[in-house]
Amino acid sequence: MTATNARPEAGAGARSAVRSGRDLLALISLPLPLVLAVLPAAFAGGGTRRWFGGRGGESQRAEAQTAKDAAAEAFYELDTAQRDLRISIETINAVDSSPRGRKAAEDFAALGRRIDEVSHAYITAVDSHDLDRDDLEPAVASRARTELTRAKDDLVRVKGELDRFAQGLGPLLGSAETQLARLAPAVERARQALLAASNALDAVRAAGLRADELAARLAALAPELTKLNQGAGQHGVPETLQRADVVLRDAEAVRTEAERLPERAAEIDRRLVSLRTRAQALTTRAGSVEPVLSELRRRFSAACWQDLQPVPEQAAVNVRQAEDKLAEAAKAREEQRWADATSRLSTVRALLNAVDEAVSAAGDRLQRLNAVAKDPQQEIERTRFAVRDAQRLAMAGRHTPDPRHARPLDDSVARLERAIAGLEGRHPDYWHFLTETEAVRRTAARVVSGIREERGGGA
Repeated sequence: MTATNARPEAGAGARSAVRSGRDLLALISLPLPLVLAVLPAAFAGGGTRRWFGGRGGESQRAEAQTAKDAAAEAFYELDTAQRDLRISIETINAVDSSPRGRKAAEDFAALGRRIDEVSHAYITAVDSHDLDRDDLEPAVASRARTELTRAKDDLVRVKGELDRFAQGLGPLLGSAETQLARLAPAVERARQALLAASNALDAVRAAGLRADELAARLAALAPELTKLNQGAGQHGVPETLQRADVVLRDAEAVRTEAERLPERAAEIDRRLVSLRTRAQALTTRAGSVEPVLSELRRRFSAACWQDLQPVPEQAAVNVRQAEDKLAEAAKAREEQRWADATSRLSTVRALLNAVDEAVSAAGDRLQRLNAVAKDPQQEIERTRFAVRDAQRLAMAGRHTPDPRHARPLDDSVARLERAIAGLEGRHPDYWHFLTETEAVRRTAARVVSGIREERGGGA
């Protein structure tokens, strides 16, 4: 073989070596079943290939090999994209059980079936043609190139579908990844909150406070901690996140109440002392109601004081009830039933407030009746001023008042005149007069408020 003739043969060997190297690279990137299927073809025809069909035949072989390489690259890219997307789908499935999440899994499965179809077509095309055969016919090489090109085009088309599907998963995947990123910190925060609550309870007990109710609430969280420790794989990511939030909230509430318990006990002690003192003071004040009622009976008509007749007896009853509740609160405090103690003290406060209001009402009644009996004109002028002020506002910027405003004001004027007329006689009902003037002033105030609201707050 001359040097001139040897040169093409050397070039053919080099091309064969390059193709073999490319085949090996493609094989390395393929899954094992495919490697086993393609491996015999990749290494078939070793040794020196004879020039079948001349340079035209070799050109057909080279084009077929190029098509084979392109198909292998497309197959590898599709397989890699499918593997990556499968991880995304698994992430979504672990977190999202909504209809959208389920549909994403179903659509991915459908895409997987199409991927299997085009992959099978590609493998079949590779297996059907040994491009390293010495006796490879140009027509066979051309047919191989056509089939491999078609397989490559199908692989690229399905890869495009896969890419578009992956882009559409963006929001779902982002939400799923966010929840997964929250999972471990949320569980850890819940565990730390439980530990802090337990430590706070230990400190309270060391100070001599039992905190049984708080301890029971903390113990009730133990099953939730067990489920947290079992993990999201068993209970699901959304459920685990929700459970972690509940445990965190409840454990922090226990810790906060435990840390405040010494202060709460001291506050209950202070309230016990304060309410006892107030009950004693109101007992003394309640004794002054009877002399007030006696003066009211002596100086004013029955209508002015009849509604106050039950005050002394009711005040005594309320004070006794308050003292009983104070005793119950003290016992609850001693037994460290904090909620019961607080509840009893609230009842005591309400009872004493009722006594205070009733006792004060008797004294206030006598004071107001004395004032109006001495000079009713001051009450009359005060009420007339309120009505005139409302009338001026109703006429501001108008030739005639709005009937909605004029009617209640006209009725108020008539009502005031009737109340004034009721003062005539030997035993006027001053209390009725006072209640009537108060009602007239309230009506005038309502009219003024309504006008200002209609005018946007203006005068």
